[in-house]
Amino acid sequence: MRRRVLLVDDEPGIRSGIRRLFEAHDIAVDEAADCATALELFRDRRPDCCLADYMLPDGTALDLLPRLQAIDPDLPVVVITAHGSIDLAVRALKLGAENFVTKPIDLPALTVIVERAVERYRARRSEAADRSRARRSQPDPFLGDSAAIRRLRDECERVVGAEAPLLLLGETGVGKGVLARWLHDHGPRAGEPFVDLNCAGLVRDFLETELFGHQRGAFTGAVSNRQGLLEIAHKGSVFLDEIGDMDPRVQPKLLKVLEEKRFRRLGESRDLQVDVRLIAATHQNLQHLVRDGRFRQDLYFRISTVPLEVPPLRQRGDDVLLLAERFLAELAPGRDMSLADDAREALRRYSWPGNIRELRNVVERAVLLARSPRLGRRDLRFEAETHPLVADDDAEPQQRRGAGDLAGLTLEQVEIAHIRAALDAEEGNVSRAAARLDVPRSTLYQKLKRFGIERPGC
Repeated sequence: MRRRVLLVDDEPGIRSGIRRLFEAHDIAVDEAADCATALELFRDRRPDCCLADYMLPDGTALDLLPRLQAIDPDLPVVVITAHGSIDLAVRALKLGAENFVTKPIDLPALTVIVERAVERYRARRSEAADRSRARRSQPDPFLGDSAAIRRLRDECERVVGAEAPLLLLGETGVGKGVLARWLHDHGPRAGEPFVDLNCAGLVRDFLETELFGHQRGAFTGAVSNRQGLLEIAHKGSVFLDEIGDMDPRVQPKLLKVLEEKRFRRLGESRDLQVDVRLIAATHQNLQHLVRDGRFRQDLYFRISTVPLEVPPLRQRGDDVLLLAERFLAELAPGRDMSLADDAREALRRYSWPGNIRELRNVVERAVLLARSPRLGRRDLRFEAETHPLVADDDAEPQQRRGAGDLAGLTLEQVEIAHIRAALDAEEGNVSRAAARLDVPRSTLYQKLKRFGIERPGC
């Protein structure tokens, strides 16, 4: 993304000279002659650095600096003055100025100062976006050779460079989050921040604070300004998982971000400008939610320009074996573990209602509990004992249920059976069942209520 600087000086000649120099170095320049205009431009353009003359018609650079940093605490501000003094320099730096430059300006040196400030700023933004999770190499979302995964790979390669919102569709656990990260890393915003938020189970107030941030005093407990994920992701990508669960009262605000590229922090009276690419995901049928009045039709049309269907694992044939082997290599490095023929056959025949996430859990459990590096069928403990499991050869015929037994079931029926199996296995304990299913406890409570599932013993 092109670097952008806000230049604040009431002398047109100085602004013109600096602008020509910066544009020759591929730095875009927004010009302001006073503090008020500078604040307006900053909200609209969100530059990477601010260069401000000390004396301005409606204040000083030291008056402007805290007002800019109240919007973006990491913004580098370089103060320029014709009357340099040690005291003024110390005051500026204590307030958070990045640097202090005296007139007459050494333009080449100023260019270097600004370029380095922008580099540090972008590095800080990237670190802020990733500090909540440890960095690790991202898995390949297209590992496999099935027709379904080849089709998905082809579609993604054709749209990865687009700026339009992307909508990832597919069952829980198919790898929508992994694909979202791949789309960011291989798109035009690679290297810029990537932030993600799971909308499932989040109440309105918490969701708004996470997305939009808040001003100090916006509500009880808001003791300081806070940037939302949209600000952190500026010039990068925002991944909203389970967008179908987003509170309907928040949906109009997200639509405004997509259409106007602006929003307001909670408690703020003015809009902030933001440039993000939205990647949304859901396992639900959004058209049904629109019909039921639970999802805005205009937001649906805005985010569904480029829908990408991520196939369930049961439609990917022998891809399950490639994925299982990859998980073995990741989970048991240096142990040279492998799959016996009966284990491979069991993996093929199981219908995987929990998809790739469930497969990883099965392999990890086998790695932890197996007594031999050669994993057999008896080392594989599947989650859903009540459906599509390959039974041992000595099981009773009526207990054997293969993948074909699910042909007449809807996805909702399979999900209900999977949840009941987890609850039974954990004796009705919702926290442990949620951990077994690898979903937040709030999500599981929502599904229990929606499907009318009663916990054992209740």
